[in-house]
Amino acid sequence: MNRLLPLLIGAIGVLLLATLMLVILPAWQLRTSEPPEQLQPYTAQQLLGRDEYVANGCLYCHSQQPRSTGQTLFDTARGWGRASTPGDYFYDSPHLLGTMRTGPDLFNIGARMKSRDWHLTHLYQPRAIFDWSLMPSYPYMFELKDQVSEGDVVVRLPESLQPAGKHVVARKEALDLVEYLLALDRTYATSAQELDKRDRGYDRRPAEASTDSGAK
Repeated sequence: MNRLLPLLIGAIGVLLLATLMLVILPAWQLRTSEPPEQLQPYTAQQLLGRDEYVANGCLYCHSQQPRSTGQTLFDTARGWGRASTPGDYFYDSPHLLGTMRTGPDLFNIGARMKSRDWHLTHLYQPRAIFDWSLMPSYPYMFELKDQVSEGDVVVRLPESLQPAGKHVVARKEALDLVEYLLALDRTYATSAQELDKRDRGYDRRPAEASTDSGAK
């Protein structure tokens, strides 16, 4: 019984310290974050596509947080863009940072892959693009039609994957998801002040990193 009080006080102290370091101080540091001038709010369709992104578990295999110098492989070398900063996520709620990279980081997929046709084909059958892909296909986002109607968006497939006598047409959820993916473009330059808000455990100082991180 005599040990219970010190144990309780210690546990409360650890909880308070964790709250201070992991909640209060980061919130204070980011209180002045504003959206970059080039960053646009999501449209209604893009927000619906974002919901599809969450519902289909895309964030379990894809991150949206390019790393900076010193963190494993510098993601700029992968072509995934500069390290992300707090302002880049201003319009994201909740944030879809992700922790796994079974697939590539998608933070700038809208800049790397700008073709709607490419994304639709990739969603319907990833092996039509990369025969080694582990990504699941999403056929329920599409329908097979004998005849194409006005306004239908037909998926372009290799002849070997084209259903005989049918047209593969994208449903609304596929079109919404692709609109969201095309909106993922944070290739604009960021400021040294924004870079300074990052966790600097692995980073160079902002002055050293500015040449390879797109700082202005």
